[in-house]
Amino acid sequence: MRLAIKKIWFVVILFCATCVLAQRNDNAPKFTVRGSVVESKTNDPIANVNIEVNGGSYTTTDSGGNFRIEAKKGDELTIKHKDFETVYYTILNSERIKVEVQPSMEAIQYSKKKFSRTNPELFKSLIDSAEVYLKKDAKKSIPFIEKALATGNSAKENGEAYEVLGDIYLHWKQFDLAVSNYRISIQNNGNNTVKLKLANAYKQNNSYQESLQIYNAINKKELSNYQLVELYEGLGDVNLSTKSYQSAINAYNEGLKVAQKHLISPKVTDLNSKIAQVYNAKGETQKAEGFFDQSLKLANSQNKKRAVEEKIKIADFKNETNNYSSEIQLRKEVLKQINEIQKDSVFNNESPLTPQKQNYKIGNAYASQRDYVNAIPYLKKSIEEADTKEDLIVQKDATRKLSEVYRDAGEFDKALIAYQSYVDLVDKLYSKKEQEISQAARFSKDIVAKQNRILSLESDRALSESKYELNLEQAKRQKLIIYSLIVGVILLLVAGFLMFKYIKQQRLANNLLALKSLRSQMNPHFIFNALNSVNSFIASNDERTANKYLTDFSLLMRAVLENSEEDFIPLEKEIALLELYTKLEHFRFQDKFDYTITIDENIHLNDFVIPPMLLQPYIENAVWHGLRYKKSKGRLEIVISQTSPEEIKITIIDDGIGREKSKALKTENQKKQNPKGMGNIKKRVSILNAMYKDKVDVFIDDFQDEEDRGTRVVVMLKKD
Repeated sequence: MRLAIKKIWFVVILFCATCVLAQRNDNAPKFTVRGSVVESKTNDPIANVNIEVNGGSYTTTDSGGNFRIEAKKGDELTIKHKDFETVYYTILNSERIKVEVQPSMEAIQYSKKKFSRTNPELFKSLIDSAEVYLKKDAKKSIPFIEKALATGNSAKENGEAYEVLGDIYLHWKQFDLAVSNYRISIQNNGNNTVKLKLANAYKQNNSYQESLQIYNAINKKELSNYQLVELYEGLGDVNLSTKSYQSAINAYNEGLKVAQKHLISPKVTDLNSKIAQVYNAKGETQKAEGFFDQSLKLANSQNKKRAVEEKIKIADFKNETNNYSSEIQLRKEVLKQINEIQKDSVFNNESPLTPQKQNYKIGNAYASQRDYVNAIPYLKKSIEEADTKEDLIVQKDATRKLSEVYRDAGEFDKALIAYQSYVDLVDKLYSKKEQEISQAARFSKDIVAKQNRILSLESDRALSESKYELNLEQAKRQKLIIYSLIVGVILLLVAGFLMFKYIKQQRLANNLLALKSLRSQMNPHFIFNALNSVNSFIASNDERTANKYLTDFSLLMRAVLENSEEDFIPLEKEIALLELYTKLEHFRFQDKFDYTITIDENIHLNDFVIPPMLLQPYIENAVWHGLRYKKSKGRLEIVISQTSPEEIKITIIDDGIGREKSKALKTENQKKQNPKGMGNIKKRVSILNAMYKDKVDVFIDDFQDEEDRGTRVVVMLKKD
């Protein structure tokens, strides 16, 4: 009993661990995977390849063989196309991937050579380098884009370069430059991903009407499920910014429906939280609280960082509704969780996930309740942490609040000291802001200079592209290239025909070898069963009867061995073998069944051939598993009739106990044994039908609805 309980607990623990691991994987952050599909030998790109993530995202490669898709670590890409075998690739990181395949001969025949001065590998390397420095150092990242634009020579490559440049500017809050570069990217190679980024950049730049126009112009049917959620979320954000609250709620709800339907868990959480924020802005606090509760519940099922972020939003909401007790409780929980998260992550001072900000807000909440005793320690703690992390803004605010708390508590000396510290911090912060403004001006100046160089490069590139296209057009007119292409196509067609012929011959040889192998298995199986019958018969009968039985048995063995090397034998020979075999079985079990063999007189037996030993196992099954166990004397009927000039029907009927009862009578040892005879026949019929286009069909069902259901086997045989 104890052992059983231990096993149950082990299974429960294993199941829970599996669920946790699966949940962690589901909550992993998504990123954009860029890649390309090319032919392995020529490195030519392959267009219209189906790219699918096991989580549901889907896209196709463009004319340059490139693709991009949203995925997360551990996802499996399925790469499918009619011209090559399906490829599976597991995502490990956001690095660019290259899939090399070997297309079919048909694909090679219709592929078109592309003449280009570009260096695809160098271009992709430069783009990857730009993305590495994107969030670290814009001044290092942008030069890689310049080099990539100088290296690239196609609209597709230029579109990708300007998209990454837009990403750089968007991250560094240069929203007007981000808009300009996203627009250039769309002009070169418009895709929905860049359009969504452009709409977001317009929103960040406070160009709300332009953002709405872009969002509404996107064809929703062309978007992936994740992109569709992003579109509705973006629409909601713009409407919230313009205080069109009902439109914002409608957009967020549409996105929420898609996210829930396709199990996009992070977006379900985000949208619930944003709907709550809209209701809060409208003054409908009860509805806001309901959606915040839902978002917090969902966030807790994700990673710790997301849960903490949501708690902070709700704490801010509690502050706005003057529910200071709930706010304090939430922020204290946040402080504990921030300490756990900081072991693996580092947050800058701009992040809300900093202890100094949360301590300040807890102290502020206590002060709002006039609980000065509890407010002072948290404000002091906030000041200490802000000083350690050089967060002058929080240090200034917390110091000012501490001065106010001391004043309200009647400790005026301490209030004055705190206020003097506040004045010093304001001066220090003012000086720091002046430096930051100066640095930002220099940064903007450098960025604008680099952007002007890139635009100049774009003009030069456009002129170079025109010259290159002119030279390419002239080259296409040369007769030598045309004749070379014609000869190449002819050679490919010949090679394709020879390969097709070779594959067909190889397939035929494999099928013949398989048939020979199956026949070699069938003969020992039959002889073994037959010898068992002879042994049993001799043991239970007199010598004269046994000698007669052995004489007939030897004739049967001779016929079987003569036919063993043939794929097909005349139907007449198979019938003779069946008559002899059935006669022997009846000779042994005369008290169990009678039999009849009926052959349609109109059948020309010499016109039909049949695989040897095809029918014997069905008769053997009828006798040994059906009629032998019947309480009363049964009957076995073998009927050969002609259904059409090109087809005959062979019917084997017994009124034995039926397949279900026979199966129930088997011993445990018999159940473990595989029915080799029946399995062998199924394989032979399958191979023969593949070689000769459905020459043989076999149907098996119950013969009657009585207690002894019996069995009917129908074999349809077509003429060659």
